[in-house]
Amino acid sequence: MDSKKKPRILQKNIDFFIAALSGTPVTVWQEDPTGVYCEVGGGLIEMFSDEVVRVRNTDGSKSHYDRDVTMFQGVH
Repeated sequence: MDSKKKPRILQKNIDFFIAALSGTPVTVWQEDPTGVYCEVGGGLIEMFSDEVVRVRNTDGSKSHYDRDVTMFQGVH
């Protein structure tokens, strides 16, 4: 049995809630002009709403991402 956890896309509010509560690190992805998703950040979810997610980056800074144009991936 493979004990490695697989990445999971966070889409629903409950996904963000669980990731924030459990301190699960997430990576943040956005499309480039050619339509390819590129990693643009990562860290811990501090706050989320239906429109925006605030992530505390690995360097301690904070970034806000629009949920409509951003993909969030965590390991559960």
